[in-house]
Formats: sequence, C-alpha cells, structure tokens
Amino acid sequence: MASGPVIHRVLAASVRIADKAAELVRQIMTSGDLGIVDKGGQKNLQTKADRSVEKLIRASLISKFPKLVIIGEEDEGLDPSADAKVDLDPEVMKMECPANYSTVNEENIVVWVDPLDGTAEFTEGLLDHVTILIGLAVNGKAVGGVVNQPFYNYQSGSQSQLGRSIWGLMGLGAFGWNRAEPPTGRRILITTRSHSNKLVNLCLESMSPTAVERQGGAGNKVIRVIEGEADAYVFASPGCKKWDTCAPEAILCAIGGQLTDVHGKKIQYDADVKWPNLGGVIATYREHNTIINLVPQEVKDALQG
Repeated sequence: MASGPVIHRVLAASVRIADKAAELVRQIMTSGDLGIVDKGGQKNLQTKADRSVEKLIRASLISKFPKLVIIGEEDEGLDPSADAKVDLDPEVMKMECPANYSTVNEENIVVWVDPLDGTAEFTEGLLDHVTILIGLAVNGKAVGGVVNQPFYNYQSGSQSQLGRSIWGLMGLGAFGWNRAEPPTGRRILITTRSHSNKLVNLCLESMSPTAVERQGGAGNKVIRVIEGEADAYVFASPGCKKWDTCAPEAILCAIGGQLTDVHGKKIQYDADVKWPNLGGVIATYREHNTIINLVPQEVKDALQG
C-alpha cells in the first residue's frame, strides 16, 4: 500500500470505493430488482442497494485499514467477499495532507456510512436526490468525506458522464463540485421532502424565504447549498442521523461553510454518541449566524439536542 498519513489514504480509498459502490447502485437499478423492505416509520425503506453497498464499503475499507471504527446505517456485518479491491485515488494522493492530520492513528478515525442516502427517492425514480456518503471523523469532528452522486447527469443524455464524487478534507479543501454564485438578496431554503412537521414549517416560515425546495437526501441538499442552488438547508427535526451529515459537513466546512444544529452548536461524531441529530440541522455556505438567529425560540426549545 502507498505510504503517507493514514487519514489521507483512507480518504483516497473512500473515493475509489464510493465510485465502485455507485456502479453497484446503478446495476441494481437497471436490474429492476430493488429488494425493498419497509423498516417501519415514515418512508423508512431499505433496498438491496442499501445492503449491498454497505457491505462493499465496509469490506473494502476494513481490508486496507482493519482498525477503523465503521458505523453504517444498515449495520451490516463484515463480508470479506464484498471487498471491491480498489487502489488509492491518485488525485487525492497527489495532494498534501494538512499537517494537523498527518499523525492521526487508524483506530482514532470513525467512519460514518450511509450507503444510499435518499432511499425512498431511489425507489420512486427521483435519482438526482440519491447519494452515497462516507464521512471521516476524528476526535468527534467531521474532518473528511466523500459524497457520491451515482446518477449525476442521468437526464443529460447518453453522451454525458454518469455519476460523480465530491470529496474534501478540512485544511485542504473540497473537489469535484461547481458553484454558481446566487443573486444578492435571494434566500432559497431547501428542506425535507418526506419528513415535514409543524416545527419544520414554523422554522422555514420564520426565515422569510424567497422560495422553499423540498427534496430527499441530506447529502443531496448540502451539495445544492455548496453549488449555490440553495442558500441554506434547514431541517428543524431530530430525524437526521450522524451518517447523513458527517460527510456533507466535512466537505461544506472544508470550503468555508458551516453545518450545525438549530442552536448553532457543532454536531459530535464520536463512536459512542447517539445516532440521531437531536438538535436538527442547518447548513449554509455563508451567513450562517443570520440563519441561526432566525430560528424561533419555540423551535429551539423543542429541539434540545
């Protein structure tokens, strides 16, 4: 295996693993056999893609980095036969790892995995909402991650390249994305498509948006903020989990944005934390405090994460 700081190598492997996982997701979609299971709750579905991709990610990382702590949404056991046997991504490896992460040990990295963020949308054919999330946390902080969009460009015709990976590391930056600067005075908020409630709507209304978009997948929504299609991701609910936000947060913060709960507090990603983000989620590219200050006290009181 190539030498270099372990977190740099884990990130480089994760980019290649996410690309392999995306191929698997597309194969399953093409087969028509989604293997849907209802886990109970509001649009809480699991598919063959969720299960297979988590096995692939877990096996592929553990084969190279056996001391990693990996926490996945589906809690799939280790299946060594699922190892994709990837190399390290050369585009990641040619970058210089920030000095403050160069001595991080393998066992101190917690990997948060959502194998198919936007599962309900996947089953409904809303494929641009779907992402694969691999987040890296050190000392409870989201520091690196990969957000893969398996169906990026799927409506652009057969000549377009299908799928892309966006990756980033704090202190290094984020790569694979394109931003269009929004017009001055615009405030487009993006929020949940399928898990709305009184608190979510109250919070949105208090911010006087110029428009509200409702889409699936936390990864998708944060990417839309990063690329300037929305100005803030606002989810005043405890429904989001750590595996939903670790990778998107690391990438957003690597380019100067912020992701916190509705109180403005950073989310903790230690291995022993509770999985739900009990204080909700707000993500912005800029003017984070402005959005936080618009959260009604009633919402803050209800979400004491």
